[in-house]
Amino acid sequence: MQTKIIIDMAVTRLKRKDRRNKAVANNKVEAIKILKQRPIIKLVDIEAIKASFAK
Repeated sequence: MQTKIIIDMAVTRLKRKDRRNKAVANNKVEAIKILKQRPIIKLVDIEAIKASFAK
C-alpha cells in the first residue's frame, strides 16, 4: 500500500494576477502624486474674476 501526497496546487503562482495587482497599485500612486502637484486654490475673489470678464 502506497500513500501519495499531492501538493501541486499549493505551489501554483498567479503571476499574471500579481502583475495586474502591482500595476493597479502603481497607477493609484501615480494618480495621487499628480493630484498632489496641483496647487490648491484658496480664497478666490469671485467678484474680481467677474470684473475681469466684463472688460
